[in-house]
Amino acid sequence: MTSLHKPGVAAGPRTGRPRRRRVGAGVRRGVPLPLLLPGVLALAFLLLPLLALLVRAPWRSLPDQLTSTEVWQALQLSLLSATAATAVSLVLGVPLAWLLARTEFPGRGLVRALVTLPLVLPPVVGGVALLLALGRNGVIGKWLDAWFGITLPFTTTGVVIAEAFVAMPFLVISVEGTLRAADPRFEEAATTLGASRFTAFRRVTLPLIAPGIAAGAVLAWARALGEFGATITFAGNFPGRTQTMPLAVYLALQNDPDAAIALSLVLLTVSIAVLAGLRDRWMTTP
Repeated sequence: MTSLHKPGVAAGPRTGRPRRRRVGAGVRRGVPLPLLLPGVLALAFLLLPLLALLVRAPWRSLPDQLTSTEVWQALQLSLLSATAATAVSLVLGVPLAWLLARTEFPGRGLVRALVTLPLVLPPVVGGVALLLALGRNGVIGKWLDAWFGITLPFTTTGVVIAEAFVAMPFLVISVEGTLRAADPRFEEAATTLGASRFTAFRRVTLPLIAPGIAAGAVLAWARALGEFGATITFAGNFPGRTQTMPLAVYLALQNDPDAAIALSLVLLTVSIAVLAGLRDRWMTTP
């Protein structure tokens, strides 16, 4: 009996049906040298500064450096302000991401570009812009001061505003990408069953995009925790009120390098712990 099998097709052991061989099966896959060397250099470029920080850390005097009142005040303010800035980003950024992903309006591309502008804008320029907008003589700030007696620059609230300004785009981009990947037919089905658009968003869309929101919140929190330029420009550097950990590191670097290294280790540890823990739970795709 003549075999009718095509080349590259083998018969199954029992059924006799054709079984295709995997292309490249048994072939050892090597790493191309033009890709290996730049990849190793990139890894070294990213890890060597962190390793140098660990090597040069004053481990013997580290407990004394970290138990000072100034360090704990700066750390507490950094954690609280970064959390508050992330909350502001969630309340305002998620609806903005939904508008960019689900609605059509003139100039949407321009709005998206403006939303992502703080990602590439120098933080100091962002702080100057916040001063011109919300300062006592700013476009909006002068009315806040005259009508309500509210002064935002050089206050703890100013720290939160500066951090939210630079951190919110990370959340908006993450949530918008998740919304674009989600199937809008679920929302449409909910509206055809009588649910309002907001109810469909709250009961259907939010559970679907929860991983994207969590990922964006983590990125926003980490960015807010490390914010320096906009904070020092808009909120100043007042211990116990506006001095966050990055500002404390900058100030200590001028007078006490060992203290600056100790503070940097605290920031590094907190950032790694939060990103590693939350990534395993919410940011890992199945």
